[in-house]
Amino acid sequence: MRLAIDWGKARIGVAASDRDAILAFPVETVYTADRPVQRLAEIVAEYEPVEVIMGLPVTLNGTEQLAAQDVRDAGRQLAEAINPIPVRWVDERMTTRTAARALHEAGRNARKQRGVIDQAAAVAILEHVLEQVRLGQLETATGGADS
Repeated sequence: MRLAIDWGKARIGVAASDRDAILAFPVETVYTADRPVQRLAEIVAEYEPVEVIMGLPVTLNGTEQLAAQDVRDAGRQLAEAINPIPVRWVDERMTTRTAARALHEAGRNARKQRGVIDQAAAVAILEHVLEQVRLGQLETATGGADS
């Protein structure tokens, strides 16, 4: 089982997979003002994942901006708190937009449910990783926060 995190300035979406790593589902929205690393470490302890996937915000051309550095810093803090469970970085381009579009198509008002969008974005990140693992394009991380 894996956990995915979509780290934002105000909210953090969290998603998990089932034990067979087939399905991804929303878990919680954590607010950054509420000691987020501590809460995320509690979620990790509860779910006991083999790894934590953190979405890394990059531009459309693949370069990292200031937001990516903020997420990497937060991810390093989380990695220290959940050691020895590894943290893997994955490109999260377009996941929030994809999640918002899917919610809109399902008839839900995305603006009124921003926390749900964050969770849906984490689900999208995790679904992408699960698909890569199923296709043999990605192996399980072995430790620490990758740089």
